[in-house]
Amino acid sequence: MKLASLATVVAGLLALSACGSSTTDTAGDSAGRLAVSAAFYPLAYAVERVGGDHVTVTNLTRAGAEPHDLELTPKDVAGLHRADLVVYEKGFQAAVDAAVEGLEKEQTFDVTSEVDLTLDSAEEQGGDHEHHDHGGIDPHFWLDPTKYAEAVTAIGDRLAQTDAGNAPAYRQNAATFVAELTTLDNEFTAGLKNCASRELVTGHAAFGYLAARYDLHQEGISGLSPDVEPNAATMKAVVELIREQKVTTVYAEPLVSPELAETVARESGAVVEVLDPLEGITDTSRGRSYPEVMRANLATLVEGQGCR
Repeated sequence: MKLASLATVVAGLLALSACGSSTTDTAGDSAGRLAVSAAFYPLAYAVERVGGDHVTVTNLTRAGAEPHDLELTPKDVAGLHRADLVVYEKGFQAAVDAAVEGLEKEQTFDVTSEVDLTLDSAEEQGGDHEHHDHGGIDPHFWLDPTKYAEAVTAIGDRLAQTDAGNAPAYRQNAATFVAELTTLDNEFTAGLKNCASRELVTGHAAFGYLAARYDLHQEGISGLSPDVEPNAATMKAVVELIREQKVTTVYAEPLVSPELAETVARESGAVVEVLDPLEGITDTSRGRSYPEVMRANLATLVEGQGCR
Protein backbone atom coordinates (compact mmCIF):
# COMPACT_ATOMS: atom_id res chain seq x y z
CA MET A 1 0.00 0.00 0.00
CA LYS A 2 1.24 3.49 -0.86
CA LEU A 3 2.26 5.62 2.14
CA ALA A 4 -0.43 8.15 1.37
CA SER A 5 -3.11 5.46 1.26
CA LEU A 6 -1.86 3.93 4.50
CA ALA A 7 -1.94 7.32 6.18
CA THR A 8 -5.53 7.78 5.03
CA VAL A 9 -6.52 4.39 6.44
CA VAL A 10 -4.85 5.07 9.77
CA ALA A 11 -6.46 8.49 10.03
CA GLY A 12 -9.84 6.99 9.25
CA LEU A 13 -9.31 4.28 11.85
CA LEU A 14 -8.56 6.87 14.51
CA ALA A 15 -11.68 8.77 13.58
CA LEU A 16 -13.81 5.66 13.79
CA SER A 17 -12.31 4.77 17.16
CA ALA A 18 -12.91 8.25 18.50
CA CYS A 19 -16.60 8.23 17.67
CA GLY A 20 -17.12 4.68 18.94
CA SER A 21 -18.37 3.35 15.61
CA SER A 22 -18.51 -0.37 14.92
CA THR A 23 -19.31 -2.72 12.06
CA THR A 24 -21.37 -5.86 12.43
CA ASP A 25 -19.49 -7.90 9.80
CA THR A 26 -16.23 -8.26 11.73
CA ALA A 27 -17.14 -8.07 15.41
CA GLY A 28 -18.20 -11.11 17.43
CA ASP A 29 -21.93 -11.64 17.80
CA SER A 30 -24.30 -12.05 20.73
CA ALA A 31 -23.95 -15.84 20.52
CA GLY A 32 -20.33 -15.53 21.57
CA ARG A 33 -18.86 -16.83 18.35
CA LEU A 34 -15.22 -16.10 17.58
CA ALA A 35 -14.78 -13.16 15.17
CA VAL A 36 -12.19 -14.04 12.53
CA SER A 37 -11.02 -11.89 9.62
CA ALA A 38 -9.43 -13.78 6.73
CA ALA A 39 -7.41 -12.07 4.03
CA PHE A 40 -8.82 -13.80 0.94
CA TYR A 41 -11.07 -16.66 -0.15
CA PRO A 42 -9.02 -19.86 0.43
CA LEU A 43 -8.18 -18.72 3.96
CA ALA A 44 -11.76 -17.61 4.65
CA TYR A 45 -13.12 -20.93 3.38
CA ALA A 46 -10.68 -22.89 5.53
CA VAL A 47 -11.67 -20.92 8.64
CA GLU A 48 -15.36 -21.44 7.88
CA ARG A 49 -14.87 -25.19 7.49
CA VAL A 50 -12.73 -25.53 10.59
CA GLY A 51 -14.61 -23.04 12.76
CA GLY A 52 -18.11 -24.21 11.91
CA ASP A 53 -20.80 -22.73 14.13
CA HIS A 54 -18.25 -21.37 16.57
CA VAL A 55 -16.92 -18.58 14.33
CA THR A 56 -18.07 -15.68 12.22
CA VAL A 57 -15.76 -15.05 9.27
CA THR A 58 -15.12 -11.84 7.36
CA ASN A 59 -13.33 -12.12 4.01
CA LEU A 60 -11.28 -8.95 3.50
CA THR A 61 -11.23 -9.48 -0.28
CA ARG A 62 -14.64 -8.86 -1.80
CA ALA A 63 -16.09 -11.33 -4.30
CA GLY A 64 -14.82 -10.58 -7.79
CA ALA A 65 -11.86 -8.49 -6.61
CA GLU A 66 -8.26 -9.37 -7.46
CA PRO A 67 -6.63 -10.13 -4.07
CA HIS A 68 -3.19 -9.03 -5.27
CA ASP A 69 -4.59 -5.49 -5.60
CA LEU A 70 -6.44 -5.33 -2.28
CA GLU A 71 -6.64 -1.97 -0.53
CA LEU A 72 -8.28 -1.70 2.87
CA THR A 73 -10.74 0.98 3.87
CA PRO A 74 -10.66 2.61 7.34
CA LYS A 75 -13.70 0.45 8.18
CA ASP A 76 -11.76 -2.69 7.18
CA VAL A 77 -8.82 -1.76 9.40
CA ALA A 78 -11.13 -0.93 12.31
CA GLY A 79 -12.67 -4.38 11.91
CA LEU A 80 -9.24 -6.00 12.10
CA HIS A 81 -8.62 -4.32 15.44
CA ARG A 82 -11.87 -5.75 16.81
CA ALA A 83 -11.38 -9.26 15.45
CA ASP A 84 -10.40 -12.08 17.78
CA LEU A 85 -8.10 -13.45 15.09
CA VAL A 86 -6.78 -12.30 11.70
CA VAL A 87 -5.68 -15.08 9.33
CA TYR A 88 -3.47 -13.91 6.46
CA GLU A 89 -0.53 -14.82 4.25
CA LYS A 90 2.47 -12.59 4.74
CA GLY A 91 3.91 -11.24 1.50
CA PHE A 92 0.78 -11.78 -0.60
CA GLN A 93 -1.20 -8.60 0.09
CA ALA A 94 0.78 -5.51 1.06
CA ALA A 95 -2.27 -3.75 2.50
CA VAL A 96 -2.94 -6.60 4.93
CA ASP A 97 0.73 -6.85 5.90
CA ALA A 98 0.72 -3.14 6.75
CA ALA A 99 -2.54 -3.35 8.71
CA VAL A 100 -1.55 -6.28 10.92
CA GLU A 101 1.59 -4.50 12.08
CA GLY A 102 -0.63 -2.53 14.44
CA LEU A 103 -2.19 -5.63 16.02
CA GLU A 104 -1.10 -7.74 18.96
CA LYS A 105 0.89 -10.82 17.94
CA GLU A 106 -1.61 -13.23 19.51
CA GLN A 107 -4.36 -11.61 17.43
CA THR A 108 -2.79 -12.57 14.09
CA PHE A 109 -1.95 -15.82 12.33
CA ASP A 110 0.34 -15.86 9.28
CA VAL A 111 -0.14 -19.20 7.51
CA THR A 112 3.35 -19.02 6.01
CA SER A 113 4.67 -19.82 9.50
CA GLU A 114 3.17 -23.32 9.12
CA VAL A 115 3.05 -24.02 5.36
CA ASP A 116 6.19 -24.83 3.39
CA LEU A 117 6.31 -22.31 0.53
CA THR A 118 9.63 -23.40 -0.89
CA LEU A 119 9.21 -24.22 -4.55
CA ASP A 120 12.19 -24.99 -6.74
CA SER A 121 11.97 -22.58 -9.68
CA ALA A 122 13.55 -25.10 -12.05
CA GLU A 123 10.95 -27.70 -11.05
CA GLU A 124 8.16 -25.16 -11.44
CA GLN A 125 9.32 -24.23 -14.92
CA GLY A 126 10.02 -27.77 -16.01
CA GLY A 127 13.79 -27.60 -15.53
CA ASP A 128 14.70 -26.27 -18.99
CA HIS A 129 12.59 -23.15 -19.50
CA GLU A 130 14.69 -20.03 -19.34
CA HIS A 131 12.32 -17.66 -21.08
CA HIS A 132 11.85 -15.34 -18.13
CA ASP A 133 12.22 -15.06 -14.38
CA HIS A 134 9.03 -15.03 -12.34
CA GLY A 135 10.90 -13.98 -9.21
CA GLY A 136 9.71 -14.03 -5.61
CA ILE A 137 7.90 -16.70 -3.63
CA ASP A 138 4.78 -18.22 -5.13
CA PRO A 139 1.95 -17.56 -2.63
CA HIS A 140 -0.67 -19.80 -4.30
CA PHE A 141 -0.06 -22.84 -2.08
CA TRP A 142 -3.76 -23.78 -1.84
CA LEU A 143 -3.71 -25.08 -5.43
CA ASP A 144 -1.83 -28.08 -4.05
CA PRO A 145 -4.43 -29.81 -1.83
CA THR A 146 -1.70 -31.29 0.38
CA LYS A 147 -0.26 -27.86 1.16
CA TYR A 148 -3.74 -26.48 1.70
CA ALA A 149 -4.24 -29.32 4.18
CA GLU A 150 -1.18 -28.11 6.10
CA ALA A 151 -2.85 -24.71 6.43
CA VAL A 152 -6.16 -26.27 7.47
CA THR A 153 -4.49 -28.25 10.27
CA ALA A 154 -2.59 -25.17 11.43
CA ILE A 155 -5.76 -23.05 11.42
CA GLY A 156 -7.47 -25.72 13.53
CA ASP A 157 -4.64 -25.61 16.05
CA ARG A 158 -4.68 -21.81 16.17
CA LEU A 159 -8.45 -21.60 16.65
CA ALA A 160 -8.15 -24.20 19.42
CA GLN A 161 -5.49 -22.05 21.07
CA THR A 162 -7.60 -18.90 20.77
CA ASP A 163 -10.84 -20.56 21.90
CA ALA A 164 -9.82 -23.50 24.10
CA GLY A 165 -13.39 -24.30 25.10
CA ASN A 166 -14.18 -25.42 21.55
CA ALA A 167 -10.77 -26.93 20.77
CA PRO A 168 -12.06 -30.51 20.19
CA ALA A 169 -14.57 -29.26 17.60
CA TYR A 170 -11.95 -27.23 15.74
CA ARG A 171 -9.51 -30.12 15.56
CA GLN A 172 -12.21 -32.58 14.48
CA ASN A 173 -13.46 -30.22 11.77
CA ALA A 174 -9.90 -29.73 10.55
CA ALA A 175 -9.32 -33.49 10.41
CA THR A 176 -12.55 -33.98 8.45
CA PHE A 177 -11.59 -31.34 5.91
CA VAL A 178 -8.05 -32.72 5.60
CA ALA A 179 -9.53 -36.14 4.76
CA GLU A 180 -11.57 -34.50 1.97
CA LEU A 181 -8.44 -32.80 0.65
CA THR A 182 -6.62 -36.14 0.64
CA THR A 183 -9.40 -37.55 -1.53
CA LEU A 184 -9.14 -34.53 -3.83
CA ASP A 185 -5.38 -35.00 -4.09
CA ASN A 186 -5.88 -38.64 -5.06
CA GLU A 187 -8.34 -37.59 -7.78
CA PHE A 188 -5.82 -35.14 -9.25
CA THR A 189 -3.03 -37.72 -9.11
CA ALA A 190 -5.12 -40.29 -10.96
CA GLY A 191 -6.62 -37.82 -13.44
CA LEU A 192 -3.29 -36.27 -14.45
CA LYS A 193 -1.20 -39.45 -14.43
CA ASN A 194 -1.26 -40.09 -18.18
CA CYS A 195 -1.39 -36.91 -20.25
CA ALA A 196 -0.38 -36.18 -23.84
CA SER A 197 1.18 -32.89 -22.71
CA ARG A 198 2.78 -32.01 -19.40
CA GLU A 199 3.41 -28.37 -20.42
CA LEU A 200 1.03 -26.09 -18.51
CA VAL A 201 0.82 -22.64 -20.16
CA THR A 202 -1.05 -20.20 -17.93
CA GLY A 203 -1.94 -16.52 -17.98
CA HIS A 204 0.18 -15.84 -14.89
CA ALA A 205 2.41 -18.07 -12.81
CA ALA A 206 -0.16 -19.00 -10.17
CA PHE A 207 -0.07 -22.77 -10.64
CA GLY A 208 3.47 -23.66 -9.62
CA TYR A 209 2.46 -25.76 -6.60
CA LEU A 210 -0.20 -27.61 -8.59
CA ALA A 211 2.30 -28.25 -11.38
CA ALA A 212 4.99 -29.48 -9.00
CA ARG A 213 2.56 -31.79 -7.21
CA TYR A 214 1.23 -33.45 -10.36
CA ASP A 215 4.32 -33.52 -12.58
CA LEU A 216 3.30 -30.68 -14.88
CA HIS A 217 5.68 -27.99 -16.14
CA GLN A 218 4.22 -24.52 -15.66
CA GLU A 219 5.01 -21.71 -18.07
CA GLY A 220 3.28 -18.50 -17.00
CA ILE A 221 2.90 -15.83 -19.68
CA SER A 222 3.25 -13.18 -16.98
CA GLY A 223 4.90 -13.62 -13.59
CA LEU A 224 3.57 -14.22 -10.09
CA SER A 225 1.56 -11.01 -10.27
CA PRO A 226 -0.91 -10.68 -13.15
CA ASP A 227 -0.26 -6.92 -13.18
CA VAL A 228 3.24 -7.36 -14.60
CA GLU A 229 2.95 -7.66 -18.36
CA PRO A 230 5.58 -9.68 -20.27
CA ASN A 231 7.77 -8.09 -22.92
CA ALA A 232 7.74 -9.03 -26.61
CA ALA A 233 10.66 -11.45 -26.22
CA THR A 234 8.84 -13.37 -23.50
CA MET A 235 5.65 -13.58 -25.55
CA LYS A 236 7.63 -14.87 -28.54
CA ALA A 237 9.39 -17.47 -26.40
CA VAL A 238 6.09 -18.78 -25.01
CA VAL A 239 4.62 -19.03 -28.51
CA GLU A 240 7.70 -20.96 -29.64
CA LEU A 241 7.40 -23.30 -26.65
CA ILE A 242 3.77 -24.03 -27.48
CA ARG A 243 4.63 -24.85 -31.08
CA GLU A 244 7.67 -26.97 -30.20
CA GLN A 245 5.88 -28.95 -27.50
CA LYS A 246 2.62 -29.20 -29.47
CA VAL A 247 0.65 -27.63 -26.63
CA THR A 248 -3.03 -27.41 -27.52
CA THR A 249 -4.42 -25.31 -24.65
CA VAL A 250 -3.53 -22.00 -22.99
CA TYR A 251 -5.26 -21.21 -19.71
CA ALA A 252 -6.79 -17.85 -18.81
CA GLU A 253 -8.29 -16.90 -15.41
CA PRO A 254 -11.68 -15.63 -14.22
CA LEU A 255 -10.48 -12.47 -12.42
CA VAL A 256 -7.83 -11.40 -14.94
CA SER A 257 -8.20 -10.14 -18.51
CA PRO A 258 -7.75 -13.04 -20.96
CA GLU A 259 -6.04 -10.78 -23.50
CA LEU A 260 -2.51 -12.16 -23.02
CA ALA A 261 -3.67 -15.76 -23.17
CA GLU A 262 -5.78 -15.04 -26.24
CA THR A 263 -2.86 -13.33 -28.00
CA VAL A 264 -0.51 -16.24 -27.33
CA ALA A 265 -3.14 -18.77 -28.37
CA ARG A 266 -3.89 -16.92 -31.57
CA GLU A 267 -0.20 -16.73 -32.52
CA SER A 268 0.47 -20.37 -31.69
CA GLY A 269 -2.71 -22.06 -32.88
CA ALA A 270 -3.78 -23.16 -29.38
CA VAL A 271 -7.21 -22.72 -27.80
CA VAL A 272 -8.03 -20.84 -24.60
CA GLU A 273 -9.72 -22.46 -21.59
CA VAL A 274 -10.29 -21.10 -18.07
CA LEU A 275 -8.28 -22.43 -15.12
CA ASP A 276 -9.29 -20.89 -11.81
CA PRO A 277 -6.56 -20.04 -9.26
CA LEU A 278 -9.33 -19.86 -6.65
CA GLU A 279 -8.50 -16.40 -5.39
CA GLY A 280 -12.22 -15.70 -5.09
CA ILE A 281 -15.66 -17.13 -5.81
CA THR A 282 -18.11 -15.23 -8.02
CA ASP A 283 -21.43 -15.95 -9.74
CA THR A 284 -19.47 -17.08 -12.80
CA SER A 285 -17.18 -19.49 -10.93
CA ARG A 286 -17.42 -23.13 -11.97
CA GLY A 287 -18.55 -24.15 -8.51
CA ARG A 288 -19.62 -22.59 -5.22
CA SER A 289 -16.74 -23.79 -3.05
CA TYR A 290 -13.07 -24.71 -3.10
CA PRO A 291 -13.66 -28.46 -3.70
CA GLU A 292 -16.18 -27.81 -6.49
CA VAL A 293 -13.94 -25.37 -8.36
CA MET A 294 -10.87 -27.57 -7.92
CA ARG A 295 -12.76 -30.51 -9.45
CA ALA A 296 -13.85 -28.24 -12.32
CA ASN A 297 -10.16 -27.33 -12.75
CA LEU A 298 -9.27 -31.01 -12.88
CA ALA A 299 -11.85 -31.66 -15.61
CA THR A 300 -10.46 -28.71 -17.58
CA LEU A 301 -6.90 -29.97 -17.21
CA VAL A 302 -7.79 -33.54 -18.19
CA GLU A 303 -9.32 -32.20 -21.41
CA GLY A 304 -6.72 -29.51 -22.10
CA GLN A 305 -3.68 -31.68 -21.41
CA GLY A 306 -5.04 -34.69 -23.25
CA CYS A 307 -5.15 -36.98 -20.22
CA ARG A 308 -6.68 -40.44 -20.26
